[in-house]
Amino acid sequence: MAITPQQIISKKQAGEKIVSLTAYDYSTAKLIDQTEAVDFILVGDSLGMVVLGYPDTVHVTMADMLHHVKAVARGVSRSLVVADMPFLSVHVDLKTAVENCGRMLQEGSAQAVKIEGASEWTLQLISRLTEMGIPVMGHLGYTPQSINTLGIKVQAKTMEAAETLIQDAQALEAAGAFAVVLEMVPTEVSALVSRMLTIPTIGIGAGPNCDGQILVLDDFLGRYPDFTPKFARRYMQFSEDLKAAIQQYAIDIIAGDFPHIQNESFHFPADQLENLQAYETSEKVKCKL
Repeated sequence: MAITPQQIISKKQAGEKIVSLTAYDYSTAKLIDQTEAVDFILVGDSLGMVVLGYPDTVHVTMADMLHHVKAVARGVSRSLVVADMPFLSVHVDLKTAVENCGRMLQEGSAQAVKIEGASEWTLQLISRLTEMGIPVMGHLGYTPQSINTLGIKVQAKTMEAAETLIQDAQALEAAGAFAVVLEMVPTEVSALVSRMLTIPTIGIGAGPNCDGQILVLDDFLGRYPDFTPKFARRYMQFSEDLKAAIQQYAIDIIAGDFPHIQNESFHFPADQLENLQAYETSEKVKCKL
């Protein structure tokens, strides 16, 4: 049975940790879902960097997001699918914002959306969306869509900034958000936020005291050995294993060991093989040559 936003909240109330990963395609999402270990899958706008090769998330469009949300949703039957709302998709006007969020559910088959920040505008939108039955996950701390104003750095490192973040988290809960992602926030601050909210906090670079954790799948897999965020633990050495596998594949082809003549090849019916061999030297072939 599919997990709902209310069940995510219930896990916090029961003192159970919430497990999450990002995914961007059908086959990966299906494998994650089949483990029955992951509570929600976020189709993050991080796909801009890890899938599409953009320098940041600002370049990601609604079309990009919908394409990948649809693919992920087709592979999932248990985990809650949350769709990231990309840059500008919810900040132009209320009508457009609501329509774009609705498209993630109606066209993309997600069950919830994630929206960055806690401005007055964002809070108004979240309140409207929840009234309409569109579940919303908030996102505070380092918000990638604000890279041009915030930069890439840990947030809430002063008392004033910490107080603002706490108030923003409370405002998100009051507006109707069912959970809030805390990214690159000091563990002491995220712990305090987690204690003060009745909705779950989901940490990424926010320490162990959040109600749940999320990692970008590509960091989790070790796909980019040249850069791994401090907070991202590698659970696989994908890049090294993939390169080694490709090298072995090339060796096997060059040595004539792949494909295997019996186990990895198809064969012409044995009772017609003589006819095929005879055709090679027939007049029909000579005429065509």
